[in-house]
Amino acid sequence: MEAQLLVKIIHMSAAGLAIVAILARAMTLFIGTQGNLPNPVARKPLVALQHLAMAVIALTGIIALFLKNFEVQPWFYAKVILFLVLISSLGKAYKKDDSILLVQRRAGLVIAVISLIAIIALVIIKPTFG
Repeated sequence: MEAQLLVKIIHMSAAGLAIVAILARAMTLFIGTQGNLPNPVARKPLVALQHLAMAVIALTGIIALFLKNFEVQPWFYAKVILFLVLISSLGKAYKKDDSILLVQRRAGLVIAVISLIAIIALVIIKPTFG
């Protein structure tokens, strides 16, 4: 199997895993919350799953860039920015700080889900800018 195709399959599998992890972890902001903190049940496995998926996505993305000699389409830059927004908003939503209100955590989750949907739309549509 060609290296580029293998990296792409791993990248897409990790993206699917990230979607599952984000949705599973989102439930902790709605069911069994404790004060302003998410539900602590299964916290460690969900955090590990999410971190693993995001790390594999970033690593395989960098490898794919290298294999393509850094030749990318213009929409790729929007995808990278949306990925950074996704990581940042998930960090805000699940930060271990009791002063962050539950509504702020849920807003961070909504922003993360919107950026995830936008990333998926960019990959499917592959728009041409200009």
